Amino acid sequence: MAILSQEQAQAILQKVLSFSTADECQATLSGRSAGNIRYARNAVSTAGKSDNVSLAVESRFGKRSGVATCNQFDDATLKRCVQRAEETAKLAPDDPEYMPLLGPQQYLTPNAFAASTAADTADARAQAAGDSIALCEARKLTAAGFLENSSSFRALRNSKGLQAYQPDTYVDFSVTVRTADGLGSGYAVADFTDVKQFDAKVLTERAASKAAGSVGARAIEPGKYTVILEPAALVSDEGLLNNLMYSLDARSADEGRSFLSKKGGGTKKGEKLFDERVTIYTDPTNPAAPSGVFDGEGLPVKRINWINKGKVDNLYYSRYWAQKNNVAPTPFPGNFIMEGGTQSLEEMIKSTQKGILVTRLWYIRGVDPQTLLFTGLTRDGTFYIENGQVKFPVKNLRFNESPVIMLNNLETIGKQQRLGGNLVPPLKIRDFTFTSLSDAV
Repeated sequence: MAILSQEQAQAILQKVLSFSTADECQATLSGRSAGNIRYARNAVSTAGKSDNVSLAVESRFGKRSGVATCNQFDDATLKRCVQRAEETAKLAPDDPEYMPLLGPQQYLTPNAFAASTAADTADARAQAAGDSIALCEARKLTAAGFLENSSSFRALRNSKGLQAYQPDTYVDFSVTVRTADGLGSGYAVADFTDVKQFDAKVLTERAASKAAGSVGARAIEPGKYTVILEPAALVSDEGLLNNLMYSLDARSADEGRSFLSKKGGGTKKGEKLFDERVTIYTDPTNPAAPSGVFDGEGLPVKRINWINKGKVDNLYYSRYWAQKNNVAPTPFPGNFIMEGGTQSLEEMIKSTQKGILVTRLWYIRGVDPQTLLFTGLTRDGTFYIENGQVKFPVKNLRFNESPVIMLNNLETIGKQQRLGGNLVPPLKIRDFTFTSLSDAV
């Protein structure tokens, strides 16, 4: 029952609303069916499958609201769930930022579902894990990986006439490969809507090559270097680009808590803050990285530019903050797409006289929200480039850097790749700041 059709989901939601006595009521039904396999030390350690469907009912009396949830859908359970939400609402204080429920909306046609992913089997996942392990065993390397494929849906309906429904599929894979002595490490990660695009052997080969090539890492002096940051160094583990996008919040900027805040009041919206080649936008129907066409309130998500040719075009406005500022709301996006260039990663390396190739950044933490300064470490394959060639592996380094400065020191933008549901190119950056060495592999 984990994945319900639009008709099945809306029938349940319609019944929920029929039991409501509140001034306003919104019901959200969501479900997910997911299968996974995990392996370490070249052996499968766990495999499983989960199915879940849940209902959340929000009832409102005036500016008071209450929420109740359930995961059974017989009439008696639905009635009790609605009653609990209404009882909670009557006990709640007024919400000072109350916004009425939305009425009917127009949505883009979603395209984030692939039948092949929904039909994927445990045998197929086992085969992918087996292929990854066999490749590493043949090269006397050790693999640890995780593969999950899932199908999900979300449906909304409220007493104002709003109805929304979207199904999704997602494939997520990551693998870390180590040398037998544990001194070399490589990493690869990828995600897809359609499992037909997934190839565990190709991704494992990438991680295995990094692991074998990272043995005998040399220490180099910390300082400012030209770096090539692969997509996994930009968006995975809450990467630098993720943190930049999360910071484009209008309220934080208006209240003086953001790098977008101006001294004395106002925001930097409309100002050129980045290299003019930087354009980042949301497009929920992008065929390579589709996402949700509505947010949790039912607000439509459409294509919108956040950064356009280096200028901050738009900020995220909640419905409340948008009304307060007399502007249209801009929901937080389900994806972001950074326009790419034409160079492959190999071509970017060939054009580099001296620099560092970074596979991945991790343990990233904020240092100063008003300059958007972050710190973290390289991991799983860091290499020195000289005269257009990867010369030798280097020991991992701690960095202190701001994505604002980083995107002003841009030299080259590579071809887009999908990662974390986003499209991100590798970037060549000059004067990237490394502050110390790390002995971690």
